[in-house]
Amino acid sequence: MFRIIFITAILGLFWVNLCLAQEGNNLILDIEIQGTENIETDLILSLLDFEIGDLLTREAVSKSIQDLYKLGVFEDIRISGEQLDQGIIITVDVIEFPIVDEIEIQNNEKVKTARLTDIIPVKKGSYLSPFLKVDIKKKIISEYKQKGYHLAEVNFTEISKPDNRVDLIINIDESTKIVIRSIRIHGNKEIPAKKILGKMKTKSASFFRSGKFEQDKFDEDLTRIVEFYNKRGFIDARVISWDKKIEDEKFIVDIYLFEGESYNFGDVYVEGNDRFTDEVITENFRFKEDEVFNLEKFKTHLSSVASMYYEEGYIYSRFDHDLEKRGDKIDIRLKIIENTQARIRKINILGNRKTKEKVIRRQLAISPGDYYQQSKLRRTLSNIYNMGFFEPDLYPEPSAPINNNGDIDINLYLTDKVSGSANGGVAINSQDGLVGQLAVSHNNLFGNSWQAGVKWEFGGKTQNFSFNFTNPYLFDTSTLAGFDIYHTTKEWDTYKVRTNGGSIRIGRPLPFLNFSRLTAGYSYYAKKYSILSGEEDNASNTLKDLDESGWQHTSLISLTFSRDSRDNIFFPTTGSQFTIYNELAGGPLQGDFSYFKQISQVSWYIKTIWELSLKTKWRFGYVTGFDGKDVPPDERFSLGGTGADGIRGYPERSVGPADGGLREVIFSTEYGAPIAGDQIVGLLFFDAGNSYNSLSKFNFWELKKGAGVGIRVQSPFGLIGFDYAYNLDERKWEPHFQFGTTF
Repeated sequence: MFRIIFITAILGLFWVNLCLAQEGNNLILDIEIQGTENIETDLILSLLDFEIGDLLTREAVSKSIQDLYKLGVFEDIRISGEQLDQGIIITVDVIEFPIVDEIEIQNNEKVKTARLTDIIPVKKGSYLSPFLKVDIKKKIISEYKQKGYHLAEVNFTEISKPDNRVDLIINIDESTKIVIRSIRIHGNKEIPAKKILGKMKTKSASFFRSGKFEQDKFDEDLTRIVEFYNKRGFIDARVISWDKKIEDEKFIVDIYLFEGESYNFGDVYVEGNDRFTDEVITENFRFKEDEVFNLEKFKTHLSSVASMYYEEGYIYSRFDHDLEKRGDKIDIRLKIIENTQARIRKINILGNRKTKEKVIRRQLAISPGDYYQQSKLRRTLSNIYNMGFFEPDLYPEPSAPINNNGDIDINLYLTDKVSGSANGGVAINSQDGLVGQLAVSHNNLFGNSWQAGVKWEFGGKTQNFSFNFTNPYLFDTSTLAGFDIYHTTKEWDTYKVRTNGGSIRIGRPLPFLNFSRLTAGYSYYAKKYSILSGEEDNASNTLKDLDESGWQHTSLISLTFSRDSRDNIFFPTTGSQFTIYNELAGGPLQGDFSYFKQISQVSWYIKTIWELSLKTKWRFGYVTGFDGKDVPPDERFSLGGTGADGIRGYPERSVGPADGGLREVIFSTEYGAPIAGDQIVGLLFFDAGNSYNSLSKFNFWELKKGAGVGIRVQSPFGLIGFDYAYNLDERKWEPHFQFGTTF
């Protein structure tokens, strides 16, 4: 098209030169538009670089022709003029491309018409130019090549209609599918062709493989081949050329290689380093004597050196290296240009509209005036995201140097997400049957990071009403304060218990231990135990005494030590979570129950291959009565189902002594895979545990075990989970639903 524009512009300028060479007046008297059929003349006039009353110039004619051609609707444009004594009358003569009325695609069997319609750049009402037909043909053939039809051809038929319109018929000759019969490797002496072919994703056709040739995938394969050689010491290896030809309607692919020689790791020499000693830097290059030189491993070691410098604020450092051959060894000569350290001048928080900036700044692990440190910046992002107020797409953007010292500003970009919710619904679980819920909650009230919620659960064997409030930064300090008020009715196998009460709590982080907190609480509540009708013979003596006692009161204090270094609370891949919970009821606190309870739980998170994460959890529980009083049955350990004391594969509270145990041991491991980031996660799990009245009865081989698959969804209403577990002891499947998180 540019060639046509150029030629037409030259012709127009030739005519202009003739006009201007004459002695007549070149004042434009009138402009006439000819040849239009579907284009408005006003549009053409608006694109001309001259108008009536102007003096005609060769530049104006050239630009006008170019601007008109850019519309993509003209096959030809000619500008001519009639010279009069008073001036010039300009005529713009155009030939329009036809407009497409209907499009029909014929003889396509391997690619659906809807797919072809989506990819071709022509629609009803398009101007049909030769360039458009070339583009149509290119896109259709590309689509067929992706499906293995490399000999497909495209032809066009145009049926003329009045008013310069056409019906376009796209006729496709699909031909036969071309697959790869064989891939031949040439030039390999040290590494067998079978191993090289094994690293390629492009495969020859077989019973299990399609044998399609995809250019993008093949180009990646050529890179993989070189990387494969580089890992084995062949640092000079390269693909010289490749060829693809068709024989008997199948591809034969030939790849020609140059291997070179294989080398081992030699010595490491360092130049230009002041911040770190040679020994500290060379410790990053970990290889054995006569180990084969692995280019990928070397780059990993070099990245470790760079991380050391970046962690100290040397973000402008450069790490040049030479790989010097010495016999069968490769010596590494590392040239470091340290440059200056970068301090952080300002940290700007952008994008947050709901959360007060002071709340966000409390999560900063790095501060203005600090040297730039990657680890602290990553921890800052993790802390902010774990607040639960922002979408996962938060990111930092360091500025260019702002002064001669190389100092920088950091912009933190955040996107708010919904913090409050009002919801209702019903669910079914194995213990309570049909359960309904109405709830209103907010985890960032007034942008202060205050958490508050009202919830009512009803139906089945449960009636719960609760109201809670937590301020994690009381009086703008690091002190956490909160309270709960609740009224609950819970029905177990043989009894029902009603509870009315509340609790308060206050906590502080421990300054000498990162990610840790100590929280103290006090609770006071009244309970009434009732044996269910028909269960009198199955009730224990303790439960019968409680049934006769009516309302009884509990006064208790609690102390919780916790440390949470998880990188992501929704889908952790690194870090750990450790909690020790202590509870003392009665005794000097008065009340009708006297017992001591302690629960210890630790979870580790490890990132494995790809984005998969392995979680391992141990949980130990201990409770004992004193002052001659028994532990209430609902304060004992009854395992099963989901939740804190869950063993999936067993119904709720089905594992342990009939009245609950005084000791518990639970082991659990989960292997999680992100399906949609950290918002939808699939997992495989294995649970094992049991409850006892004495640890002397613990037997590792008698732990109750369950395994299965599950899914977790982070919804606006909180965590929703479903697990399908196989009871390894009773050989049966058990479904489990989970709402919210538990300790």
